[in-house]
Amino acid sequence: MTVLTPYLNFPGTTEEAFEFYAAALGGQITGIARFSEFSEGMPPLSDEDANKVANMGLRLPNGAEMMGTDVLPALGQEFRAGNNFALHLEADSLDEAERIFAALAEGGNRSMEPAATEWAEWFAGCTDRYGVEWMVSYTGSVVFGG
Repeated sequence: MTVLTPYLNFPGTTEEAFEFYAAALGGQITGIARFSEFSEGMPPLSDEDANKVANMGLRLPNGAEMMGTDVLPALGQEFRAGNNFALHLEADSLDEAERIFAALAEGGNRSMEPAATEWAEWFAGCTDRYGVEWMVSYTGSVVFGG
């Protein structure tokens, strides 16, 4: 079954926000990756940007999860209230990921074409025809940082 996870964007305050959410909601931070840990396709970043959060996870007491990232102008990103979230779908199979992404991207805009990444065997991004941002992945056998 596909898992739906809210993915929040912050203007450099992801770590602070997730620590707040963990305390407020009783959750537990499950991991943090900084931009400095990524190499493939990453342009040179300032030391400040390299230390910002590329991905952070929080597991809530009921087992639900949320993730977040810092938006970096150096990567051509702009934080605006209203664009501070996306929905992430983790598919159970590559076929399911490809099918879901094709359906969501139809009539919308692809922001990242399907590709293998450091964190997934298959990952792609799009904004659907209704303006909702989606990230679709199939992790497969990839263990990020492992």
